[in-house]
Amino acid sequence: MWTDAPRATPGQAAPALRFEQVTRRHDGVSALDAVSLQVESGVFVALVGPSGSGKSTLLRLANRLDRPDEGCVLVEGRDVAHGDPVQLRRRIGYVFQNVGLFPHMSVAENIAIGPRVAHGGDIDVATALEEVGLTAEHGARRPAQLSGGQQQRVGIARALAIRPRLLLLDEPFGALDPVTRDQLGHTLRRLHDSRGLTTVLVTHDMNEALLLADRVVMMNQGRIVADATPREMLHGLAGAEADTLLAIPRAQAARLAELAQ
Repeated sequence: MWTDAPRATPGQAAPALRFEQVTRRHDGVSALDAVSLQVESGVFVALVGPSGSGKSTLLRLANRLDRPDEGCVLVEGRDVAHGDPVQLRRRIGYVFQNVGLFPHMSVAENIAIGPRVAHGGDIDVATALEEVGLTAEHGARRPAQLSGGQQQRVGIARALAIRPRLLLLDEPFGALDPVTRDQLGHTLRRLHDSRGLTTVLVTHDMNEALLLADRVVMMNQGRIVADATPREMLHGLAGAEADTLLAIPRAQAARLAELAQ
C-alpha cells in the first residue's frame, strides 16, 4: 500500500502523472535537468526528441524502474518513492520495444499472468486478443511463432490485461515496418479512447506523435523545450526548437506533394 496522502486540492482529482523538478544524473551527467510535467487523466501525451534527450529516463521514473536524484514523481497524487514498487507496477501498463514476452509460455498465458499475479483474477484472453487485432487461435502459440508486429500486439494486450488507468509506452513500434507501425498506432489510439486511458508514448517519430497524441512534449538535453497540441506545433506556435524538429516531416510532405503533381 502507498502510505502518503495524495497531493490534490480538496474536491479536485489529482493529475494522472506529475513530475516535480525531477533531476536524474548518470555518471555525473544530467539525463534530466529539473523537469516538471503534469499529465491530466484521459490525455494522450507523446514524448519526442533526439536520442539521449531524456525521454525514456523520464518514463522509467514513473514506475520506479529508475529513481530521481532530486525532485519527485506522483501517480494519481501519490509519491511513487513511498510504498511497494511492485504494487505500483501492477497498477501501470508498460510496453517497451523489445516486448519481453515469456518465451516458454503461450500467448494466452503471457496475457493472463498479469491479472493472476496482481489480484488472482482471470481474464477473457480471446477478447483481449480481439481488442488488439488478433484471433483466439493466436493464444495457443508461443511468442517465437509470431511476427514482430503480432508480438507487440500481445505486449499491448498483456499491459492492458491488468486494467490500468495509466499506460506507458517506450518506443513500442521502433523495430517494426512502417505499415505495421501505422496499424498498431491506430490500434493504440482506439484502445486509449475506448478504455479511457492516460497514455504516455515515447517515440522518435514526429509524424507518429502528431497523428496519435493530444499533446506533444518535446525534450532536448534533459529538458522540456516545447509542450503543445499537434495543431499548435504545425502552426509554428511551439517555439524555434519545435520548428527545427518539424522541418524534416514538413520537407518530406513537400517532396511527396511534388511527386504527386
